[in-house]
Amino acid sequence: MALIVHKYGGTSMGSTERIRNVAKRVAKWARAGHQMVVVPSAMSGETNRLLGLAKELSPSKSTDAYSRELDMLAATGEQVSSALLAIALQAEGMNSVSYAGWQVPIRTNSAHTKARIESIDDTRVRADLDAGKVVIVTGFQGLDELGNITTLGRGGSDTSAVAVAAAMKAKECLIFTDVDGVYTTDPRVVPEARRLQKVSFEEMLEMASMGSKVLQIRAVEFAGKYKVKLRVLSSFTPWDIDINTEADSGTLITFEEDEHMEQAIVSGIAFTRDEAKISVLGVPDKPGIAYQILGAVAEANIEVDVIIQNISKEGKTDFSFTVNRGDYAKAMELLKEKVLSTLGAQEVIGDTKICKVTIVGIGMRSHVGVASKMFRVLSEEGINIQMISTSEIKTSVVIDEKYMELAVRSLHKAFDLDQSPA
Repeated sequence: MALIVHKYGGTSMGSTERIRNVAKRVAKWARAGHQMVVVPSAMSGETNRLLGLAKELSPSKSTDAYSRELDMLAATGEQVSSALLAIALQAEGMNSVSYAGWQVPIRTNSAHTKARIESIDDTRVRADLDAGKVVIVTGFQGLDELGNITTLGRGGSDTSAVAVAAAMKAKECLIFTDVDGVYTTDPRVVPEARRLQKVSFEEMLEMASMGSKVLQIRAVEFAGKYKVKLRVLSSFTPWDIDINTEADSGTLITFEEDEHMEQAIVSGIAFTRDEAKISVLGVPDKPGIAYQILGAVAEANIEVDVIIQNISKEGKTDFSFTVNRGDYAKAMELLKEKVLSTLGAQEVIGDTKICKVTIVGIGMRSHVGVASKMFRVLSEEGINIQMISTSEIKTSVVIDEKYMELAVRSLHKAFDLDQSPA
């Protein structure tokens, strides 16, 4: 049969009973003749618990000061769940073995807590598969060139699974979560949201980058780069569901844009509350000013999203950008201490009470007026737009956080996302 990679999230691994069900599901696939590699997350809540212990021991110190030790600590969560899953599989009569990322090894750079995968040596895993074993590889972690354990950041187990699937040229990578696929938007905000049977990699990449929590953005980037076929499906269906039915369930993330793809102009709406806006006011309007501001931010490993530079007035301009809310304090401190004085700017101000709402759809390429319709809908609801960012298949707006759910519900209805495609 085929080599298949399964990835299970923290809720799927949240208790011994759930781990037992995961083992039964994996065993079903193995008994059907597939070679199986499984990448589990830490048990639900475990990573937060571990990092909380570190915070208790050093409440006033920046986590950057001991990021290496945080990686050592956080990596143990996945090791626990991998070992438990191997035990559960052996109890099911399946020959299985678990490995930490550094045992494979999965090589990364040295950016602790935000490492990126550089290579995977699959020799050991292939030997075990050829010997008839189910192989379990910890997600979220790897090894840098100095031999230090590294972690990939939140959601890194998705990236690990896709990277393993790419390295081993797996037929498919199945991402088992607590939801049964990718929806037009979060059903907790819009109960009428629909599950998509298929979505393109381009759309999924935009949705992941704009706040959709179903898949981690780096996992989608990896899948797109190496043409890894992905499917998102639920681990809470009965484990003994027919394997062919299960293999066709959930949402397929595909490269093909054909007549079977959703025909809607807009396929989904993503949003994130984890945004903060920073504005550097009154900077000299001259070449290189953007680099002077954002270069320092990038060197601090802070990702920047939406960027706006205003029209120059009297040789001065205002420069605004958004960052993840978790990086806000660090970015503000950096700009005030190291950038403000060298730029001759008036001041640096910030706002943590914003959010970003994005409409996504490959149909936007061939239809005009989509963005203007979005702006009209928001205007009719009295929602002011602070920043705008666009690409071929998406339009994002930054708005006041208190209007987020109203904006999502209104746009979902306006673009008929609650209606099944014709």
